[in-house]
Amino acid sequence: MSDERLFTFRNRWFATSVLGMIGIAVVSALIGFVWLPSVHRDEPFTGVWNAICSAAGVPRSWYAGEGGKTVEPTVTLTGVEVTPQLLVNVNASAVGRGATLALRCTMCHGERGMSEANSPNLAGQYASVIYKQLIDFQKGARNNAVMSPMAVNLSDQDMRDLAAYYASLPRPPAQRKVSASLAPSIVSHGAPMRNIAPCATCHGGIDSKAGSPWLDGLPAAYTKAQLTAFANGTRTNDINEVMRNVARNMTPDEIEAAAAYHARELDGH
Repeated sequence: MSDERLFTFRNRWFATSVLGMIGIAVVSALIGFVWLPSVHRDEPFTGVWNAICSAAGVPRSWYAGEGGKTVEPTVTLTGVEVTPQLLVNVNASAVGRGATLALRCTMCHGERGMSEANSPNLAGQYASVIYKQLIDFQKGARNNAVMSPMAVNLSDQDMRDLAAYYASLPRPPAQRKVSASLAPSIVSHGAPMRNIAPCATCHGGIDSKAGSPWLDGLPAAYTKAQLTAFANGTRTNDINEVMRNVARNMTPDEIEAAAAYHARELDGH
């Protein structure tokens, strides 16, 4: 039996193993703490130091942007606190006032909340969703050439009443229910390796995440446009960037398939 010591740098196999492990650790650190964070377009990741701090999860107050100041968002973020209890209990008076206010909305959203202009269908939509989006349009967290001017002069009560009215309208029955087994994989299973959860995780029919809209029956053109806007960062009013993180990891074909599937739930195409 050889008396040569194994754990010594004179042993070329040991030396090669140690140096290899150090090399892997260095490359992993550079990829995880520098390269991956730096490819994000978000302001907090600008610069190597900010990228490292962001990847490490340190508080923003510990690192600074230009001029030694804490990095501030470059876009207006949503400020609506959405809870499961938001607008759950409404009265008939609120619905009646909302119906009157909704007369100005019929051109895009239809007489009974069903659009024929590729605008979102609002009939039966969750009240908290409509309320949040109206506030975001008003405050500039979400921008649209039509909706932003429409929302700017609405009072908080106006927005609550509109939300209550549209939520009170019945969702029309599906003309042809598409079997869940025929749903595109990106809808039914998501893509776990890309951090994409199934749509029903937030937008389910039995239960849903507070603030997440009812998707079934939305015009395909509208859903596709919103997913694309989330993906390219032109829409930024999603809470905690949930939809941006999902949409930016979807392929164009997956966006098309998801939009078409949810539209078929009602239009039968």
